[in-house]
Amino acid sequence: MPAEPNTMDGLLVVDKPGRAGASNKPPAAGEPSVERLWTSHDVVARVRRLSGQRRIGHTGTLDPMASGVLVLCLGFATRLVEYYQGEDKRYVAEVALGYATDTFDVEGKVVETMPVPALTVENVESALVPFRGTVWQVPPAYSAIKQEGEALYARARRGETVSADARQVTFHSIDLLDFLPPDRLRLAVHCSAGAYIRSLAYDLGRSLNTAATLAVLRRETVGEFGLADAVTLEQIEAAAADGRLATLLRKPGDKLPLPQVQLPAELRRRLAHGQHLPLSRALCPVDYTAGQPLVQVRDEAGNLAGVMRCLQPPTDTSDPASAAVWKAEKWLS
Repeated sequence: MPAEPNTMDGLLVVDKPGRAGASNKPPAAGEPSVERLWTSHDVVARVRRLSGQRRIGHTGTLDPMASGVLVLCLGFATRLVEYYQGEDKRYVAEVALGYATDTFDVEGKVVETMPVPALTVENVESALVPFRGTVWQVPPAYSAIKQEGEALYARARRGETVSADARQVTFHSIDLLDFLPPDRLRLAVHCSAGAYIRSLAYDLGRSLNTAATLAVLRRETVGEFGLADAVTLEQIEAAAADGRLATLLRKPGDKLPLPQVQLPAELRRRLAHGQHLPLSRALCPVDYTAGQPLVQVRDEAGNLAGVMRCLQPPTDTSDPASAAVWKAEKWLS
């Protein structure tokens, strides 16, 4: 299919396809998946082919078995990827009890089976309590975390024994949506970036005195973006065929998670030329107490001009006329 002739710059929020369901029974050795499972890189490659835009980046991957919100940045919007990373996420997860895999999800090789005790809703709710809040979590061995410059999953697939260091993550909420006795749970999870739902499933199984694996995962939000903002691959294909793929793009900087200020054209021009500008607190009313703050700069029409960083805070944070020194960090116009 020929690419559209225009260069497309902006955000594309994709509802990535994933595994629709999974059996409670452990998969047989070598059992192939009956579903086409897309990696995040597969989605990027498809959008690249359909759009003709070579510069595409994502703000955080999804495992092949996971579906849901995947935020892509196209064209010069790729310069904003780092500012969209690190956002909280919300998931709906299904956990199968009784077996564990090497990947902590149903795509992996079964490494352990255990009987499932007779559980009640109260048992499950009690087991979830220690996982809420800021906790230490060990990521799966099959993960994209890099050690010595290489992703752990690449080393694990070669048969090397690998392990990731525990790190702090935050589970703002973990709610039990449903318990289907004897061995199926549905959870709603709101967590920080870097939290692994696969590890949560594995650890929860241990807490319930059995084994567990992640059976189904759907990401419902990434920061301010939700499923209502997302389009399916089928919708993207149809739009490309009709020559209207650009209409699915959101403006660069849409829902950018940074404080926002509006500056006049002359100040934007000086920032674009690399000048360091003293700007009053009245003009940039942001929090100067935490390091060097970043803000997004908008023009009179509300379009994103760029991102600037504070180099020197105001000498008197209580005086609106006191000035801080700023410089452009990333500039789009």
